[in-house]
Amino acid sequence: MNILGQSITKNGLLLGLFAIVTTGVIAGTYLSTRGLIQDNIRHAEERALLEIFPKSEHDNAMLDDAITVDDHDLLGLRETKKLYRATMEGEFVGAILPATARDGYTGDIDMIVGIRQNGTISGVRVLSHRETPGLGDQVDYKKSQWVDGFVGKSLNNPSDPKWTVKKDRGIFDQFTGATITPRAVTQAVHKALQYYDANYLVISAKSKTTAARSQQ
Repeated sequence: MNILGQSITKNGLLLGLFAIVTTGVIAGTYLSTRGLIQDNIRHAEERALLEIFPKSEHDNAMLDDAITVDDHDLLGLRETKKLYRATMEGEFVGAILPATARDGYTGDIDMIVGIRQNGTISGVRVLSHRETPGLGDQVDYKKSQWVDGFVGKSLNNPSDPKWTVKKDRGIFDQFTGATITPRAVTQAVHKALQYYDANYLVISAKSKTTAARSQQ
């Protein structure tokens, strides 16, 4: 083999070795951080749930007590998501429902709606949206506490015609220069209450884990 051929072979081997080492490093890094990433995601999800149902109001791990839902009529979901249950000493005290307002000003508005056992709202948090900064983005709790206006409300409080923004003769405030976004969120929250009411028996039923624990 001539010098050129030897050089090409040597360089090829070096490149191959480099690729193997690089792949190994990347794989090792991924494996070592995958658990940390999953833990961070879980903690972020738990923080959002605890803003709606604080630890003083339940004693179960809500992330581990979930029901899969895919309703698109009332919850507006475009994909399967999880509904989380809150319990205290094995007794159902409320649930956190996923909901999507499909008629936001610039697209879907994904949120979670906390509803107590008696049907009153414990809290609402918008998880993702593309609403106009400075206007529609006030649905984000980091921007304003507008969503706190739903706390304590229920399917019949206010009455059905009043479950909208004031511009539509409802009781909920709209934003200055922005009505579509708060209207969409308000309607989505109202529909989440309707879903909860229609599916209460399934939502409040003891999970197998809870039932098994209570029988020990």
